[in-house]
Amino acid sequence: MGWLRRSFITGFFVTVPLFISVAAFIWIFGVVDGFTTPVYDRLLGRRIPGLGTLSTALAIVLVGALARNVVGRRVLQRAEAGLLRVPVFRTIYSPVKQLVDAFSPDNAAGFKRVVMVDDPKRGFLLGFVTREFTVDRGQGPVALMAVYVPTNHLYLGDIVICERDRAVFPDISVEDGVRIFLTGGMALPPRVRV
Repeated sequence: MGWLRRSFITGFFVTVPLFISVAAFIWIFGVVDGFTTPVYDRLLGRRIPGLGTLSTALAIVLVGALARNVVGRRVLQRAEAGLLRVPVFRTIYSPVKQLVDAFSPDNAAGFKRVVMVDDPKRGFLLGFVTREFTVDRGQGPVALMAVYVPTNHLYLGDIVICERDRAVFPDISVEDGVRIFLTGGMALPPRVRV
């Protein structure tokens, strides 16, 4: 029963964000395509397949460009704050956005880099640095790190707080680190430099 319960929970956390992302992607393309196809049909006098898909891709690029400038970022933040007041939307949107943001190079709170932490009980743990900070216990500040160690498909994991000198930084990018976790370690290169 324990195996069945763990497998169900793991499958749920893997399947739900994936399903939501795919459904949202299909829905966005459907909405934009449904809106633009009649307009293009009237303007051009005939249907051109793929024009709605091209319009959707263009709309996504424009929203991205808008989100990168100061005024656009403020407008999007206010719109997002309004939508987050809706209970059902907040429950689904927040975790998905946090996970997507973790991989964004523009996000200061995302995965910073891949790290290997020397754990005396379990050996080296591979994870992602999420925060570096100091703790002062009366003997001066001690440099610590928060390391996210995924335990299953990136959605579930442990947070390990360790001293910075117990960590080594391999020459593995965050994208390659994600690939290593998703393949169960098979994507780990045969030789890693630190």
